[in-house]
Amino acid sequence: MYWSIRRELWENRSIYLAPLIVAAVVLFGSCFSVISLPRRMQKVPPNNPAKTHAVIVQPFSMAPAPIILVTFIVGMFYSLDALYGERRDRSILFWKSLPVSDRTAVLSKASIPLIVLPLVGFALGQITQIILLLFSAPVLSAHGMSPATVFGEFQWFQELLVMIYGLTAHALWFAPIYGWLLLVSAWARRTPVLWAALPPVVISVLEKMVFNTTYFGNLLKYRVAGAMKEAFGVDPANHGVIEHAWQLSPLRFLSAPGLWLGLLFAAGCLVAAIRLRRNREAI
Repeated sequence: MYWSIRRELWENRSIYLAPLIVAAVVLFGSCFSVISLPRRMQKVPPNNPAKTHAVIVQPFSMAPAPIILVTFIVGMFYSLDALYGERRDRSILFWKSLPVSDRTAVLSKASIPLIVLPLVGFALGQITQIILLLFSAPVLSAHGMSPATVFGEFQWFQELLVMIYGLTAHALWFAPIYGWLLLVSAWARRTPVLWAALPPVVISVLEKMVFNTTYFGNLLKYRVAGAMKEAFGVDPANHGVIEHAWQLSPLRFLSAPGLWLGLLFAAGCLVAAIRLRRNREAI
């Protein structure tokens, strides 16, 4: 399993290159936000601590978000090509000659979007935040402000806990999406993107035409965006920003039927993908 995962990292450099490029862009853009931080802090009334906290924390709290979003997008594209690509370039003939089971091969590919990419997003997000915090010290000092203001407002350990919990929750919530894409990747003989998107679209359109309902479309919407609703208690007054441990709702998330039904669906897709890989030949 370890070497199968290493093989995926060797063969698919986009797993870490795409998030790394986005992290560099985010860091570059966030540095300008940090440079303007003293000016924005001076505009906040001194008797408004909530506004002061929001102004200080925003550049650091929001920096990891684009990086993590890209890791999930990369995970979807990777899953769609993981089993189809080895049949397309006929490398499956070589890999099947090795003493590695189809189960190990498929599970190692599933571990990339479920485990490896969230870890990459977490590491790059933390590095970005640390660099921005260190960069803010000389910027504030140059304007006669104490860097302790930022370090006092930005609760790094709570942000760390929120990020770990959020990445874990979203990886589990998106597991059926990854499982479906891996199943299509193992089955499709060409254009796996079309076969992955066509069934949900056809089902949604037929349901609307025949029954004039949107239950399946709402189910898909719930699967894509439901993790935030189930895993977090979002404070509207905080503009939807998650930065406090009290905003985490692990009991509600673990008791959500959508989580366990999704995991069962993902497990079924992986079992089917293993059987398909065992019987499928090179394209």
